[in-house]
Amino acid sequence: MATKLRSVMLSLVSSMLLLLVQNHAEILMDTTEAPAAQLGNNTNHLPTRGITEGSLQPQECGPRCTQRCSRMQYKKPCMFFCKKCCAKCLCVPPGTYGNKQVCPCYDNWKTKRGGPKCP
Repeated sequence: MATKLRSVMLSLVSSMLLLLVQNHAEILMDTTEAPAAQLGNNTNHLPTRGITEGSLQPQECGPRCTQRCSRMQYKKPCMFFCKKCCAKCLCVPPGTYGNKQVCPCYDNWKTKRGGPKCP
């Protein structure tokens, strides 16, 4: 009886692991970058590239910072520091605020007073 129970438990665990791996593969496929031909000239849909540290090219900093600073009251200083941070880290966190944990270099760069340097 114990061996049958062990066999059923092993089968159940194996099935759960298989489901977990399949779901993880689907998530990874959903977050991949769309081909440039599909993006066209629509700047509202930026590819997911650039979310991880060091994954941007320097010329990609401008559009990313424009998106990052789009809701800021003081756009000029935001753009200045965002571009400076992007040039150093080659990364801009997604969204208009927060999410800095995905780009540690961007998050950890501090001013002389200890405040955050990057918007």
